[in-house]
Amino acid sequence: MEEPSSEIMKAVREAAPGGKMTCTLARKLAADFGVPPRVIGRACDRQDIKIHSCELGCF
Repeated sequence: MEEPSSEIMKAVREAAPGGKMTCTLARKLAADFGVPPRVIGRACDRQDIKIHSCELGCF
């Protein structure tokens, strides 16, 4: 199971200033970092960030 790096944790935190992030943005971050969407999901979970407007049930 791949763990989110500190760089990913920071990017997720910065992308979700209100504690929420769209599924589209989460998937883009995953692509930008070259990691599976689940890694972004873990980073969100650890920071109490909610993913909304989910498109494919990736998170």
